[in-house]
Amino acid sequence: MWAVDRIAPLIRPAALLGWLFIAIPAFAQPAPEAASQRQEKAEARARTYMAATAHPLATEAAVAMLRRGGNALDAAVAAQMMLGLVEPQSSGIGGGALILYWDAANKQLHAFDGRETAPAAARPERFLKPDGKPMGFAEAVPSGLSVGVPGAVAALEMAHKTHGRLPWSALIAPAIARAEQGFAVTPRLHQLLTVDPLLRNDADAASLYYPDGKPLAVGAHFSNPAYAQSLRQIAGQGAAALQRGPLADAMLAKLQARGSDMTATDLAAYQPKQRPELCGSFRVYRICGFGPPSSGGIAVLQILGILEALDPNPSAAFSVVDIHRFSEAGRLAFADRDLYVADSDFVSVPVAGLIDKGYLAERARLIRTDASLGKAQAGSPPGRRGALPGLWPQADLPGTSHVSIIDSQGNGLSMTTTIESAFGARMLVAGFLLNNQLTDFSFMPEIEGRLVANRIQPGKRPRSSMAPTLVFDARGDLLMAAGSPGGSMIINYVAQNLFTILDRGFSPQMAVSQPHFGSRNGPTELETGADPAWAEALQRLGHRVQTLEMTSGLHIVMRPGNGLLGGVDPRREGLALGD
Repeated sequence: MWAVDRIAPLIRPAALLGWLFIAIPAFAQPAPEAASQRQEKAEARARTYMAATAHPLATEAAVAMLRRGGNALDAAVAAQMMLGLVEPQSSGIGGGALILYWDAANKQLHAFDGRETAPAAARPERFLKPDGKPMGFAEAVPSGLSVGVPGAVAALEMAHKTHGRLPWSALIAPAIARAEQGFAVTPRLHQLLTVDPLLRNDADAASLYYPDGKPLAVGAHFSNPAYAQSLRQIAGQGAAALQRGPLADAMLAKLQARGSDMTATDLAAYQPKQRPELCGSFRVYRICGFGPPSSGGIAVLQILGILEALDPNPSAAFSVVDIHRFSEAGRLAFADRDLYVADSDFVSVPVAGLIDKGYLAERARLIRTDASLGKAQAGSPPGRRGALPGLWPQADLPGTSHVSIIDSQGNGLSMTTTIESAFGARMLVAGFLLNNQLTDFSFMPEIEGRLVANRIQPGKRPRSSMAPTLVFDARGDLLMAAGSPGGSMIINYVAQNLFTILDRGFSPQMAVSQPHFGSRNGPTELETGADPAWAEALQRLGHRVQTLEMTSGLHIVMRPGNGLLGGVDPRREGLALGD
């Protein structure tokens, strides 16, 4: 029985606007994409297949592929190409993606890494000023130094070559047609264009998104012929169109004019990767996420494992006890994340030790019932080797989007896709935006004489918090595809929703609609509009409470029985749809 009415009394209207700042060491960075009008959504239901994305046109493109006999991977390609047009602030062909794909027929899980890479000329001091202090975030983002070699298209192409059913070009056709025909600008796109202080400084972006010097109006008819032309090249040549030829030349011309050291060799040499499976258990379920270079899968499994090790709380609705425990588990997980996790091709990450049940039970014993830990310290997981790295809790930030799909054959896909900050590096090339993913690296290469694991190195992928997740039931059948944008907040968003659904029996839509809470080993964070009594009770336990907008974009597709349920975050403009 999946409850649909347990948390409605806790929901309060969110504030309409917010350009937030997260305090992190040495400098402040802008928070996740600004909040926009909350749109309450009904639970989606379908019988055979379902897709959930951040924009109705992207969902419709995905479902069109499923109706034509395509699978979840085909549908994701169509969705991504459409998102680059209709949700340009969040993801696109100039960015990266992490993709989990479940091949139901062969019972195999595949993890495709399309994370961006640092140019060969990149050095650890990339974001240091002459005095040795780190640049400000707003200074680093719109410079060529922030842009990594894009990998989203290459990862999708790699996955499609093995698992796709429909022709590659057919998957891109809907986005090409829509880019030429145009669409109505949504309130969220208009608002983000309005509040962004940097995008209009790029002449190409200003011409496209700020006609007559003003941001595109809500409801305005918007087309992007240059993006359509770029997609035609990708439809014909695949990811090679971004690695050599006219599109590559256009990217390099703009980047080098902005001080980038990226070269044609960097673009041509990019390779997506297949990563090892990262799975753990929670209750009777098998939870599978993405490992390094992302910290998301590890941290989600850590939070759930710590909660499982604690005595169960029988309350149906969330109580202050739950919020206290969840926040403390988050402190412990983020302490480990900030110290140990980076690109495992460059540093030794004790992945198995970090999610070991015995280690998580040991961490759980640190949680007190009567007081907060305050600031948690990293543990010493099994398998840790060598000297400890320097601690640098960099907070990665979105523009990011998420796609969840389950098809009629039981294949499933969870893909988190990103250009990092809203509108990325604020550089428009051939109708698409470039990422600023290299700001996800630690700006300081060493702390107190110890090298930071997530320092910049040539060819390295920056640490992420993206947490695309697939959940399997006790029989081993795919139960759920889930994930969210939200920068480092992704970890808490995904863990909270998995706990809510799997432990408390909420339906997907009610789960994604609940107020957010958690800690990233700083203050305990409560979403604006949450019950004020929560803050008061937590403060009595010694929590330093911060209330802020939490602009998640959770998209969940679940098969709890014969049919499918979809949950779409009311904080954004998404849609879950199926037949």
